[in-house]
Amino acid sequence: MKQVQERRSQCPINFSLEMIGDAWSLLIIRDIIYSGKKTYGEFLESGEGIARNILATRLMQLQQKGLLKKRDHPTDRRKDMYELTTDGLDVIPILLDMAEWGSKSGDTTSPLKWLEAVRAHREEIIPLIRTTVLNGGSVFNGPDSVVDKISAKGWM
Repeated sequence: MKQVQERRSQCPINFSLEMIGDAWSLLIIRDIIYSGKKTYGEFLESGEGIARNILATRLMQLQQKGLLKKRDHPTDRRKDMYELTTDGLDVIPILLDMAEWGSKSGDTTSPLKWLEAVRAHREEIIPLIRTTVLNGGSVFNGPDSVVDKISAKGWM
């Protein structure tokens, strides 16, 4: 479903911004990676309060750009599930960098031990996040979360 769109420039930062689209799109990707959210209703519950029409538009745009794929919910025919594609998973290091940069303000809800673990073990954590999300898990939630895995390794 990936659509080819004409770029405004050949600048790689501009291209990245055009792929992501806006803050709402990045927050949807964050919710999948960090919280394991997969459905429209779960995205609506996020603390930032995205409007229904904006959410629907961003989900469609992320699919068109090849960052998300939609599939039928396995137990509820009324719902769709959204998953990151390989290109969508490539956003993981960007989110980690943004969390690190944003945490410098000191006013964050991100657990300090998580940020410290990412700083110390970034190269090992990125593929761990990728594999966990590909298998339906997330960083913070679920029985097989990344936080549980790195805690077992003694990194947190």
